[in-house]
Amino acid sequence: MGVDYYKLLQVDRNAKEDDLKKAYRKLAMKWHPDKNPNNKKDAEAKFKQISEAYDVLSDPQKRAVYDQFGEEGLKGQVPPPGAGGFGGPSDGGGPSMFRFNPRNANDIFSEFFGFSSPFGGMGDVGGSRASTSGFPRSMFTDEMFATFRGGGSEGSSIVPRKGAPIEQPQPCSLEDLYKGANKKMRISREVIDTSGRPTTVEEILTIEIKPGWKKGTKITFPEKGNEQKGVIPSDLVFIIDEKPHSIFKRDGNDLIVTLKISLVEALTGYTAQLTTLDGRNLTIPINAVISPTYEEVVRGEGMPIPREPSRKGNLRIKFNIKFPSRLTSEQKTGMRRLLTSS
Repeated sequence: MGVDYYKLLQVDRNAKEDDLKKAYRKLAMKWHPDKNPNNKKDAEAKFKQISEAYDVLSDPQKRAVYDQFGEEGLKGQVPPPGAGGFGGPSDGGGPSMFRFNPRNANDIFSEFFGFSSPFGGMGDVGGSRASTSGFPRSMFTDEMFATFRGGGSEGSSIVPRKGAPIEQPQPCSLEDLYKGANKKMRISREVIDTSGRPTTVEEILTIEIKPGWKKGTKITFPEKGNEQKGVIPSDLVFIIDEKPHSIFKRDGNDLIVTLKISLVEALTGYTAQLTTLDGRNLTIPINAVISPTYEEVVRGEGMPIPREPSRKGNLRIKFNIKFPSRLTSEQKTGMRRLLTSS
C-alpha cells in the first residue's frame, strides 16, 4: 500500500472527522519545521507527510480511492467512486479518471491555526510562499514561544483557543426522566469547507436521556459550534430541565404526591389510587389514622437511580385533609362522645 496514512496520523481505519482533526492538530504542531530548528529537514518531510495524510483521509473521495488502491493507486490513474466502478476502462473510453492534487502543507496548517507558523519562522514548506499569514515575527510573544519550547513532550505544544461552550436548556417531562427517552435536535452551524470558505450545514443530534437523570445534567456534543480559522469550535451543551408535573413532585430520587381527603376518610381509613409515571395502577390501602403531618411511604416507587436504574427511590404520599366548615350541635355532641369514649 506504500505509505500508511492511518499510521502516520496515529488513528484507526474507522476514524471520524473529529478524530482526524485532533490527530492532525497534535502532530502538525509537533513536527512543524519552525518547531524543530535543529532537525529542520527531517521535520519538514514529516510535516508534509502528515499534511498529505490529513488531506487524503479528510476528503471522502480521496479516502475511498486510497482505501481501495493505496497510495500508488491514489497517485496513479484510478477511476473515482461512482464513475463506472473501480474496474479497468470500459468500451468507449472508460470512466473519467481520478486525479490526485495534493494541497499545500502550509495552506492546510493555516486553515487550522489561522497562520502558517505560530513559531515566528518564515520558512517555506512544500513550495509555498514564505508565510500565508503576513504576520510579523514580533506578533508572537515570548510567552508563546516558551510554551511551545517547554518540556519537549507531545502535550506541551500550544493549541488554538477554544470557543466558549454554547449552553441550551432541554426541557423534559417527568415521564421522560422516569422512563428515559431520545430527543432529536436539528442544529444549523457554519463549517469551513476544503477550499477554506464557510458554509452552512444542518445536523440532527440525538440526546439520549437516561432514566433518573436530574435537572442540571449536562449533555455535551464536542466542537459542534461554528468553525472559524484559528479557533477550535465551541462545544454544544444541552442542560436538562424538568417540566412541572400535574400530580407528582420530585425530591431527589423520591416522588411526592399530595392527596385531598375528607376528615372522615382521615379518621376511618382511606385507599389511595394512583397511576405511576410508566402507566401502572397502584392501590395503596391506609389503615392508620391520618393526621395533617402523616406521610405514607411506598418503597421502590420513586424515580430510578441514575447509576442503578433497576433501583428506585420512594413514593411519599402526603395528605391535605379537608375539615368541615361547620358542625351542628348534634354532630358536635356525637363527635365528642365518640372521641371521648375512644
